Amino acid sequence: MNPKFILRLEGAVIATVATAAYLTVGGPLWVFVILALAPDISMLAYLAGNRIGSTVYNAFHTYLGPVTFGAIGAWFGTTPFIWVALIWTAHIGVDRAVGYGLKYPIGFKHTHLSGNADRDTPIRRPADVVSDAASTGETNKSKERVRT
Repeated sequence: MNPKFILRLEGAVIATVATAAYLTVGGPLWVFVILALAPDISMLAYLAGNRIGSTVYNAFHTYLGPVTFGAIGAWFGTTPFIWVALIWTAHIGVDRAVGYGLKYPIGFKHTHLSGNADRDTPIRRPADVVSDAASTGETNKSKERVRT
């Protein structure tokens, strides 16, 4: 079975379970609707460039944040923290289910689920290939090809 399919299926299951848990603990539907897309505000970090953007986006799109937030809510008996954690988890699950994965720093569309992590991007910068070839005495062609 294709690993990407498994990860997408896993995301769908997590989104379903998190949404069901949210409704089971009595979370208001209006809060779910308002906060459902809140993690996507992290996309604004891409205004500072791909590296910063992918780092911030990934920080808000891994399960570490909501699990930690939910554990804090459970430990201190703070129900709204649990609601936010479940909404956040559902958001990440839906993203994974539809193929939006963690971002590579080469561009917003390059994710661990998209299949284009290396498509249309140079393997290495041409200047690096030339300097490597010059230092080892190899020609550019024998070292490696660079896609442009």
